[in-house]
Amino acid sequence: MKIDVLAFGVHPDDVELSCSGTLLKEKSKNRTTGIIDLTRGELGSRGTAQTRDEEAAESAKILGVDVRENLEMADGFFKNDEENQLKIISVLRKYQPEIVICNAPEDRHPDHGRSASLVADAAFLSGLIKIKTSFNGEDQKPWRPKYVLNYIQDRYLKPDFVVDISDVFETKLKAIAAYKTQFYQPGSTGVQTYISSPEFMESVIYRYKMFGKMIGVDYAEGFISKKIIGLESLQSLILKNT
Repeated sequence: MKIDVLAFGVHPDDVELSCSGTLLKEKSKNRTTGIIDLTRGELGSRGTAQTRDEEAAESAKILGVDVRENLEMADGFFKNDEENQLKIISVLRKYQPEIVICNAPEDRHPDHGRSASLVADAAFLSGLIKIKTSFNGEDQKPWRPKYVLNYIQDRYLKPDFVVDISDVFETKLKAIAAYKTQFYQPGSTGVQTYISSPEFMESVIYRYKMFGKMIGVDYAEGFISKKIIGLESLQSLILKNT
């Protein structure tokens, strides 16, 4: 299956927190969407790799994505090396996405920036004909996405553009809430972490309110692009509700 927009997250829940609203918007326009998790989040202080698997599957149902896969790289210790680049290249050639979205280029968690570099490097290499990969015993054809975008995570980075997600924001929150072991739950007795506090979720909501305010809507998600964004016409700059 060809996927129009493929989002990568180094940990299950990265995509939900950062760009799931945009995936929902794309899905509402009859575009195919998918999520690739690089690790199972096995180093997380709360829950287990198994519970993350279950939560990721539940969230995928809420988001209505067409595919979700986990590449099972080593949480905290994966490297931007040939082995892991080839894993991503194979996925890119399998799904042939036009747009790839990946982790923030720099962030509080060191995995995030390293993941961004890994995906960006693999996206370029995926277009080289002399790099050979196969899937189900068949050689894969080279494929390079048109855009590799970075979503914005814990650390504030100035977005190059933002996407209005006001009409799907409540569904985005439901997808985040699928990670019951990770985020704040009333009465929870598990170890308290940076992301399990109610203040963390408040900050997440505030971030998307802030991005929304930039364009005069309730909520928006921000993205960074090294490549200049092309428009069909100036009318593409105008939101229907403004």
